Amino acid sequence: MHRSKIASDETDFLLERIKEQAGANLYLAHRLDRATSGVLLLAKSREIAGELGRAFMAREVVKKYLAVVRGWPEAEGEIDYPLPGVREHGPRKPALTRWRTLATATVPIAMGRYPEQRYALVEASPETGRYRQIRKHFHHVSHHIIGDTSHGRGDHNRLWRIHFGMHRMLLHAWRLEFAHPVSGAKLTLVAPVDAVWRSVLERFGWQNVVGI
Repeated sequence: MHRSKIASDETDFLLERIKEQAGANLYLAHRLDRATSGVLLLAKSREIAGELGRAFMAREVVKKYLAVVRGWPEAEGEIDYPLPGVREHGPRKPALTRWRTLATATVPIAMGRYPEQRYALVEASPETGRYRQIRKHFHHVSHHIIGDTSHGRGDHNRLWRIHFGMHRMLLHAWRLEFAHPVSGAKLTLVAPVDAVWRSVLERFGWQNVVGI
């Protein structure tokens, strides 16, 4: 998103690129992990960015993500599991993620003691905004996100790289729903999936699930 100690190896920063394109200062209202694609909310003033930030903190913003995970989760559920901040051994704070399973698929490739592998497309809605919350929560319930090199499963990530040419994490910030901080109008922002995501959805016949 921007220059920081944890991004010291980067040379391209989204905030700097957008400011250059817009020809004006812009301010982040929230953040995404470097490996996550999708919708990002910015403001034209610090004051509006602050109002939006408070709306995120107050859980007044509905966030919906798409993710491909290993296994077949239940039709819907929630993960209520406290998480630390950036420092893994720091104090844990409440964290809640709700999910819906949108579609499932079976891949006829043997691995370990299983002759085939199961995967699912889920919609994840984090109620809180902890560091890497969705990734850590799905790791906690053993439905690891495909392509997650920090909290995923290396064997499944390798399977997707070798057989599907997938070299990225399949987590996409899909929708934001919130009230405009000035007018109060209800807004819904949707980030269409990119070509990589589209290829996954089409491979498993999931494209109609997300309306592409």
